[in-house]
Amino acid sequence: MKRQTFLPEEYRPAEDEPFMNERQLEYFRRKLLAWKQELLEQSAETLEGMKDSARNVPDIADRASEETDRAIELRTRDRQRKLVSKIDAALRRIETGEFGYCEMTGEPISLKRLDARPIATMTLEAQERHERRERVHRDD
Repeated sequence: MKRQTFLPEEYRPAEDEPFMNERQLEYFRRKLLAWKQELLEQSAETLEGMKDSARNVPDIADRASEETDRAIELRTRDRQRKLVSKIDAALRRIETGEFGYCEMTGEPISLKRLDARPIATMTLEAQERHERRERVHRDD
């Protein structure tokens, strides 16, 4: 069994410490788990809300409005479902020791980028190159 890493509540990863040391990994693991928990709670709330609002509305305009709201909510939840799978992938990368390193170049991803987007798999430069290539090769 893995031993628990002590992490002060006010801890933030710093550039002057070894990259992806135990404390940094624990910080990002906790951040990812809290984010995932928040998404799952929101999803459960949405399901409850949709059950409650599943009623027959006689006015056609009200019904259309309710259906539009429901479609938007479902699209949002689908995006969040995909986000949960990216969070799970990031947690697996923490376990395998690959977290924090660019999947394209192998270089460390900046701590600021990881703190803002802990599911990032590429450095900012590699992500920009990837997006430029995607735009060029997109079939419009």
